[in-house]
Amino acid sequence: MVASRRAEIAAANRRRYETLRAAGQEAMPKALPAPTALDGASIASDAVISREEVPSGWYDTVRLRRGEALRIVDPLGRSSVSLIGWRADDPSERISCADTAKVQWSAALSKGRVILTDMGRVMLSLIEDTSGAHDLLAGGSTAASTRTALGEPSRNSHDNFLLAAAKLGLGLRDIPSCVSFFAPVSIATDGRFAWTGGRKRSGDFVDLRAEMDLVVALSNCPHPLDPAGPAAGGPVTLVRHRPPPAATDDPCRTMSPEIARAFQFTDRLYT
Repeated sequence: MVASRRAEIAAANRRRYETLRAAGQEAMPKALPAPTALDGASIASDAVISREEVPSGWYDTVRLRRGEALRIVDPLGRSSVSLIGWRADDPSERISCADTAKVQWSAALSKGRVILTDMGRVMLSLIEDTSGAHDLLAGGSTAASTRTALGEPSRNSHDNFLLAAAKLGLGLRDIPSCVSFFAPVSIATDGRFAWTGGRKRSGDFVDLRAEMDLVVALSNCPHPLDPAGPAAGGPVTLVRHRPPPAATDDPCRTMSPEIARAFQFTDRLYT
């Protein structure tokens, strides 16, 4: 009796999930904005706030005010950049890869998508993106993954995030799952992660517009699934800049009713 009741509850929950998924996917846009051209979306010199180059294996922390943007550039087409972030005035609110995928009914990040916090607010909007090959699922490198690749521990994203968090007065419990840019991870037919390296190109970039005051930590370490291993490394460039204000029909803000509500919830912090 108990087993049959559990099966009934599981079946009912599954039916409800499928109903919600169908409704959510129906409300999502049928076509996202076209990818940004490699030679497109230039930044005016007077809009640049700062520019940094992060060597392979190293990390950086960047403070972003609401409305500013961060361009991440992979000049050689070999790097992957893992990112985590916190709300500047309350770091208990942080990036949530799970909610980012769940609310948008997709783990695929590209121009027109957003990255959410664990409080359901919008942290970052992808306003420009030449790549569309980003990873919300597999996570960044660790001491264990580098040991597997090299035979000994090496610089990795988990340790870099620990160092970045310590500078902010934060610790291990404050480090959430990361999103990795320029990391073409897909799901193979057998359900395993697969690396599609042909999607990487030199000069790819992504622009992330801050929708709240933020601190982000970025780690420039090879992705654990990249078969090139340590040879995948290369410098990346970070450009903090002032993009044009979001228009009323901004594709990130109008993607779906769920995302529109998330923006309303975010905007309340600043009204």
